[in-house]
Amino acid sequence: MEQMPKLLWQPDADRIDRATLTHYTAWLAETSGLVFDDYEALWRWSVGEIEAFWASIWEYFDVQAEVPYERVLGSREMPGAQWFTGAHLSFARHIFAGKDGDSVAIRHASETRESGQWTWDDLRTNTAEIAAGLRAVGVGPGDRVVAYIPNVPEAIAAFLACASIGAVWASCSPDFGARTVIDRFSQIEPKVLIAVDGYRYGGKEFDRMDVVAGLQDELPTLEHTFVLPYLDSEPDLERLRNASSWSSLCVADVELEFASLPFDHPLWVLYSSGTTGLPKPIVHGQGGMLLEQLKKMHLHLDAQADDRVFWFTTTGWMMWNFLVGVLLTPASIVLYDGNPGYPDLGRLWDLAQETGVTCFGTSASFISGCMNAGVEPRAGRDLETLRSVGSTGSPLSPEGFEWIYKHVGSDTWLFSTSGGTDMCTAFVGGVPTLPVYEGELQARVLGADVQAWDEQGKSLIGEVGELVITEPMPTMPIYFWGDSDGERYRDSYFSMYPGVWRHGDWIEITSRGTAIIYGRSDSTINRGGVRMGTSEIYRALFALPEIADAVVVDLPREGTEGWMPLFVVLADGAVLDDALVKKIAGAIREDCSPRHVPNEVHAIAEVPRTLSGKVLEVPIKRILMGTPAEQAASRDSLANPRALDWFVEFAERQ
Repeated sequence: MEQMPKLLWQPDADRIDRATLTHYTAWLAETSGLVFDDYEALWRWSVGEIEAFWASIWEYFDVQAEVPYERVLGSREMPGAQWFTGAHLSFARHIFAGKDGDSVAIRHASETRESGQWTWDDLRTNTAEIAAGLRAVGVGPGDRVVAYIPNVPEAIAAFLACASIGAVWASCSPDFGARTVIDRFSQIEPKVLIAVDGYRYGGKEFDRMDVVAGLQDELPTLEHTFVLPYLDSEPDLERLRNASSWSSLCVADVELEFASLPFDHPLWVLYSSGTTGLPKPIVHGQGGMLLEQLKKMHLHLDAQADDRVFWFTTTGWMMWNFLVGVLLTPASIVLYDGNPGYPDLGRLWDLAQETGVTCFGTSASFISGCMNAGVEPRAGRDLETLRSVGSTGSPLSPEGFEWIYKHVGSDTWLFSTSGGTDMCTAFVGGVPTLPVYEGELQARVLGADVQAWDEQGKSLIGEVGELVITEPMPTMPIYFWGDSDGERYRDSYFSMYPGVWRHGDWIEITSRGTAIIYGRSDSTINRGGVRMGTSEIYRALFALPEIADAVVVDLPREGTEGWMPLFVVLADGAVLDDALVKKIAGAIREDCSPRHVPNEVHAIAEVPRTLSGKVLEVPIKRILMGTPAEQAASRDSLANPRALDWFVEFAERQ
């Protein structure tokens, strides 16, 4: 029998009346005669009548198309659903529509610069100047512009400039190592690189000009590189090849223009890593992302005119793209670039006070870190404007829920969310008109037919199953870049259940319509919201002469972002001492990301592999989580079945 969790929060009548979701529901009743008794009924309509639902989003949020659509859904097939066929529009035009030029669009802070703000006029001017500069060097619709840039206002202006032209944007944070960036950017053959000279993190300066030079060498299609001075007011461009200053990119005294683009014209490329091969270059369309973000930011995030929305992110995580989408609402956004734990874990709470944040977005691991460090967000701080806290990146523990309500505020709307880079949104998470129960996500979002399925494709209630989406959504990738026959796309999401999206998470849908996420069901490693394929970690390891083979897994541990042990087979003569452990950590930090440095390193005799040579990451993970070896893997399918024995014994010791 399903156990009733602790009720932590309920919205009062004023919150419910104020919510955009309430106004939208009333509008449906008034214009279409659709009356819903509760959110669950509204959700069921949104996934049962998907054409009517998405048409209502188009109409309610007044989507402007230079060419109107012919049909809401030309093809329902997944993958390959065709949304709003025939329509031409502009994502960037909608960002700027109806904005007061004197009002603040962006507040920003960092370890590198003085804090400041941009008005909507500032954002429009910078976007127009960058767009004109890109056009001047030959950038047109479909050309790729890549950015190695931190979370600063110029990054948003550069992205919107690309969107206004129809150029395709991709970005990585400058803390990513050179190989990780090259593996991403090289796949899409960019014409222009935008980069910073360096950055400051945790009080230390990091010069990145050598990395930028390396990117130039490895990206043969680059025609132009523009350097934003960030660490140094006058970077030494002589260290680069064919590089120009930021000021030479920006063309003054120009008007912002918007290209009219097909609904499925590429907007950006996001990267989500699998366990083998290069990261998946996921392409989202202008129209699909516009519709999804209008729905998500207004109806689920409930961003309104007096809101200041912050989410801690870098340009290498989809939450940066998500945060940009908040600009489709009347709310403003708050950016931070730097170490969230420097000089201590109170820094982001200080930022919330300094900027008057109303919605504080973070990761489950940050909340856990604050808990463990004894942080008191309200001690000595005025957080009266703070009304909501969002958590994502990994499942938030029940203790994390309790901590927010005890230490941040009893009248805080805490919304834990789950989604992914694959759709650049959350499809389970916050609903401003619903209660919050300890350890649970409030509901499935509108338009997302999320279900928990068993291996036979049976829908489960009150049991853990594979997270699937059974109806198409406009924000599903239009394709993977370079995947001409769509095979990689189909294999990534539709191989287990043909015609149904399998996301790769364990989920439980309760009888009350809430949800619980139990982590990844595949072996991609998600640390602090940044997904990294194990293949990328292995690539960094195998560059070390001491490492002959390796396997890494990530296991959930309550109250933490997870436990990530690394198991290595040493080369002849190598010894796993402190020096080698430090060397391993440095290689992964530099080539992959600081988030993916393992918690522990253990030496093993051999890595378990299948007869075809694949590493048994998922079976090893299951064994370490307590599954008997005979249930985790068939020894008959292994090239070296005895290799599993070490992990069985290790699990018993743990």
